Amino acid sequence: MNLDFYVFLVLGLALLFANLPFWSQRVLLVWPWRGEGQKPLWLRLTELVIFYFVVGAIAKAIEHSQGQIYPQGWQFYVVTISLFLTFAFPGFVIRYMLARRT
Repeated sequence: MNLDFYVFLVLGLALLFANLPFWSQRVLLVWPWRGEGQKPLWLRLTELVIFYFVVGAIAKAIEHSQGQIYPQGWQFYVVTISLFLTFAFPGFVIRYMLARRT
């Protein structure tokens, strides 16, 4: 497959996984939330960090399948975390800023 396909695949997965904690009431998309009301923000942010590492592992596996893994510095991780948080913004806005208050 083409390298461009893999780039868009990883970006699409990052966009999807960054918004999943805000769209789902299940803990890590598996276990239903048994607490009162909605999942707390701290749990959603914890899921966001876990999903960041999941997408990073998928990206690293794709890079490994294409050849040698290029070593990255701290700047790379700061940029990818910032991009992941930017991708999570629509889900956050819909969940907390546009939600109806009852």
